[in-house]
Amino acid sequence: MAASKEAAPGTLTAASFGVGGLFVVGALISMFIAAGTHDSVMAFHATLFILFFVLGIFAIGKRHFDAQENPPEPPARDGIAYHDGPIRVATVASLFWGIAGFLAGLVIALQLAFPVLNFDLAWLNFGRLRPLHTSAVIFAFGGNALIATSLYVVQRTCKTRIAGDLAPWFIVWGYQLFIVLAATGYLLGVTQGKEYAEPEWYVDLWLTIVWVTYLLVFLFTLAKRKEPHIYVANWFYLAFIVTIAMLHLVNNAAVPVSLTSPKSYIIWSGVQDALIQWWYGHNAVGFFLTAGFLGMMYYFVPKRAERPVYSYRLSIVHFWALIFLYIWAGPHHLHYTALPDWAQTLGMTFSIMLWMPSWGGMINGLMTLSGAWDKLRTDPVIRMLVVSIAFYGMSTFEGPVMSIKAVNSLSHYTDWTIGHVHSGALGWVGFVTFGAIYCLVPWLWNRKQLYSLALVNWHFWIATLGIVLYITAMWVSGILQGLMWRAYDSLGFLEYSFVETVEAMHPFYVIRAMGGGLFLIGALIMAYNIYMTIQGRVREGEAMEPAPAGDGQLAAVGAK
Repeated sequence: MAASKEAAPGTLTAASFGVGGLFVVGALISMFIAAGTHDSVMAFHATLFILFFVLGIFAIGKRHFDAQENPPEPPARDGIAYHDGPIRVATVASLFWGIAGFLAGLVIALQLAFPVLNFDLAWLNFGRLRPLHTSAVIFAFGGNALIATSLYVVQRTCKTRIAGDLAPWFIVWGYQLFIVLAATGYLLGVTQGKEYAEPEWYVDLWLTIVWVTYLLVFLFTLAKRKEPHIYVANWFYLAFIVTIAMLHLVNNAAVPVSLTSPKSYIIWSGVQDALIQWWYGHNAVGFFLTAGFLGMMYYFVPKRAERPVYSYRLSIVHFWALIFLYIWAGPHHLHYTALPDWAQTLGMTFSIMLWMPSWGGMINGLMTLSGAWDKLRTDPVIRMLVVSIAFYGMSTFEGPVMSIKAVNSLSHYTDWTIGHVHSGALGWVGFVTFGAIYCLVPWLWNRKQLYSLALVNWHFWIATLGIVLYITAMWVSGILQGLMWRAYDSLGFLEYSFVETVEAMHPFYVIRAMGGGLFLIGALIMAYNIYMTIQGRVREGEAMEPAPAGDGQLAAVGAK
């Protein structure tokens, strides 16, 4: 699909017929599975596939018949007709799924503080809502943001329309189907039980198809670029796409019970399965939640600050060091397990070494604001982007420290790990995504400015307070947990029972829920602001936004 010759939107090409034919085949296979399965969840998911393929066929036909009423997108100021329709969908989807994920996180935080909120309902208990929360925030909120920004950035920095016509639409809508399949599977109890890789085999297979299409579209766009230089953000985006594909295929290698059964068995077993799982799990953090969002940082921070990247050479050193070191760091999740000691030490060593390239990227991002620090006072969007870089630096310092065996013996299995994860997820991933969306929306919908910078300011401070409450509560509770579990009396017996440690956590869990609630409120404020911006409204009394125009080449590209 990605390599097909481009045609004007709204025309039926050979690619359109080909994709339509594949959708017909997909619908027939899904009908066969729905009719042959004895599992209600499998039948439900097969029905969702049928609906997707049928709607896809109608959408292809509608594009043809509505061609006269919906002319192609007009060229941007640089004369290039960028393909922004799928990017708009992914941007809105990112915000929608983000709010859903934050809400699920608030519910499970309250369940830990008040277990009665499980309501004795299997599909609403903590065990099912927790993977729903993590997948919604990481893969739905973060994944859609990465798809949207990568497809936007690669077009602008390569000065070319994205490869393919239907392929970008398939990527975006196919990814939404993956999210719905995964989320409903978790609630209905269909899961592999592998952290960050819970979907069953058929959902994994569908994601592979979507992701390979994504990779091809990105590669073909780079191949037909008008710029001789590949801007550094694209390096990070490409590394994220390629590595996630590899991790996904290896970690999720499984043998299904049958074509009509959702159940499968992972081909790995024992400590091998554990090692591969955390090779996948930590690099999902390293490449999905770090490399991809660094690509976001390297475009939107210079763009918003109207300054070139501080050091292009440092960005390349940062890239290669990060790529090489991150892939080896997974075993630090398996300290004091059956994993051989040399492998644990290897993971710890590379984790500590990761501190250097990570802080190189942080310094590069912060120093990009040289000569533009005054913008922090007037522009809450750039403030949000800068604070995200600060949280990136803090998280990438804390992670290597926690990987040291002596520290890990205290921190592992405690809430300290939860605090660390959320300082990165909320502070780094959340804030850089919010900043990118605030930049993107006026550019994508051709608006002169956001509806309200004052609301962005409210979002920033409320969300920041939420993050601080969340991570400090988890730091304190985690260290307290570890110390209570390790405390012995004069006779050598454990000083505290497990129930006593749980009781001690209650006030911190309440504070965490308050922090998560504030973060959700901030996201709701953002949703209102974005909606009004798309409507083309500007809040009365608002000054003109101090933001640059969105189209055209990035100034930082010249800093070779």
